[in-house]
Amino acid sequence: MQFCAGDRNGSCTRTSWSDNIRVVMYSMMSCIILTTLAGNLMVIISISHFKQLHTPTNWLIHSMATVDFLLGCFVMPYSMVRSVESCWYFGRLFCRIHTSTDIMLSSASIFHLSFISIDRYYAVCHPLRYKTKINAFVVLVMISVSWTVPALFAFGMVFLELNLKGVEDLYQQQVLCVGGCLVIFSKTSGILAFMTSFYIPGFVMLCIYGKIFFIARRQARSINDTAQQMQAGFEETRRPSRSRERKAAKTLGIVMGVFLLCWCPFFFCTVMDPFIGYTIPPVLREALIWLGYLNSTFNPMVYAFFYPWFRKALKMVLVGRIFQKGSSTSKLVLETCV
Repeated sequence: MQFCAGDRNGSCTRTSWSDNIRVVMYSMMSCIILTTLAGNLMVIISISHFKQLHTPTNWLIHSMATVDFLLGCFVMPYSMVRSVESCWYFGRLFCRIHTSTDIMLSSASIFHLSFISIDRYYAVCHPLRYKTKINAFVVLVMISVSWTVPALFAFGMVFLELNLKGVEDLYQQQVLCVGGCLVIFSKTSGILAFMTSFYIPGFVMLCIYGKIFFIARRQARSINDTAQQMQAGFEETRRPSRSRERKAAKTLGIVMGVFLLCWCPFFFCTVMDPFIGYTIPPVLREALIWLGYLNSTFNPMVYAFFYPWFRKALKMVLVGRIFQKGSSTSKLVLETCV
């Protein structure tokens, strides 16, 4: 049996991975980190550079990309070492800072997703009132809430040890060890973390996107009914309306599917672990953490590269056209997208 701190008393046990498995794990996690950094950096550069993309909605996406970029830059690399080595080599204080930052940025990313769903709701369901409802001030409030609430929650929870209320003895006797960095939650704090970071923003997303989908279907059917009554251009009108309905279903399905696939297993295990005596294996816990990280990897693809104008902006960034004079005023093709 190997230990993280050698022969020191109270040392954490180290998982004995073979060299081949370690290489594979480091390679896969490095790819996830690099993809997260590259994708979100492209979103940040595109929105920052092109003036046509300087809209309240896009600044919300820009803020989310910044959160996900920071997660890939300052959290994932240390988590990678912890996951592969099953040891923490960076000190107890930095363990708390890393854990707090991890919870904060992961929660902030989910908060941004929730606020983006509200933005999409007004864009699709109340287009005439959209610019008055979702203005620069409202988006600034959304961004501020998405950063401050997760920060207060995460750093307060970890540094004040609120997550350990009621299980202090168990943590000292069974969890705390030299060379480890494992955060656990009591039953109460686990439910609070589940509600704050996942259930409430996730429930908001699910309800809003469900309403958007049904309204989009109703609008598409209304167009068909109007075409039927007019008996003119019926086939030509029905095809685009059906296309819009399919596009809405596909977009919203991807949005919710990616979010639930990435985060649901982790938060479910987090809230259940205290009720089953903390029997979830550390290896499974680490795997679910990385599954959650993947949401930050996929966010640029789902919320930015899905739109044609971002794909055009990306192409201009990659070929270096942004360094040409006047490139920031380039006209990007815009189209309405759910």
